[in-house]
Amino acid sequence: MTVYLVGAGPGDPGLITARGLELVRRCEVLVYDTLVAPELVEEAPSEALRVSRAGLGQDSVNALLVGYGREGLETVRLKGGDPFIFGRGSEEALALRDAGLSVEVVPGVSALSAVPASIGVPLTHRGLSAQVTLVSGHSASGAALDYRQLAAAPGTLVVFMGLSHLREITAGLLAAGRDPHTPAAVISRGTCPEAASVQAELHELAELAAELASPALLVVGEAVALGAELGALLAAASYAGS
Repeated sequence: MTVYLVGAGPGDPGLITARGLELVRRCEVLVYDTLVAPELVEEAPSEALRVSRAGLGQDSVNALLVGYGREGLETVRLKGGDPFIFGRGSEEALALRDAGLSVEVVPGVSALSAVPASIGVPLTHRGLSAQVTLVSGHSASGAALDYRQLAAAPGTLVVFMGLSHLREITAGLLAAGRDPHTPAAVISRGTCPEAASVQAELHELAELAAELASPALLVVGEAVALGAELGALLAAASYAGS
């Protein structure tokens, strides 16, 4: 029996892949993240067992997937974003493999690219950014983030799950030598109707973004400066098409 690890995309239910939606619509068991759009959960068959992972540790989730797979039930693990980008999908895949079960990974549209693009911020732009550095902000309160290396990295820096440590992260980058006038942005609930964002210079970002809600993405780099221009263009195009 195959267990499917499916990326649901960054929030907007329309950004799931066609393959992912097909699997959700035919599953017998759906184990889903709390940040997955309710509209996608409702796409599961009415008779399917729907299990939220809210309050469950990773070991418990692994055990659920293994248990349902061994029962011969077509099981979909619906994960926010992409399963293999800070989604712990590889841990689940290894647990299923160790249990003798087959796994299919269905990639999802990651917040890495989709969330900045939703407000007109490109991660790469000729002459401004030819490199993207991706880190998890959960490590900001410990020793895992190498601020000297991150501050010196060219191109665009993207920090997942860093909102609760935003002051520490920006202070760490500045202390390590990053230009305080570097364009930066925090994007909350990107691609969703309740999305909100702040674009500012790095040295003032933490204060201006204090009221934003999780989940949020931090983007730092010269390409962020294009967000105001391109974001206005996207808004105008959306208005014209409405």
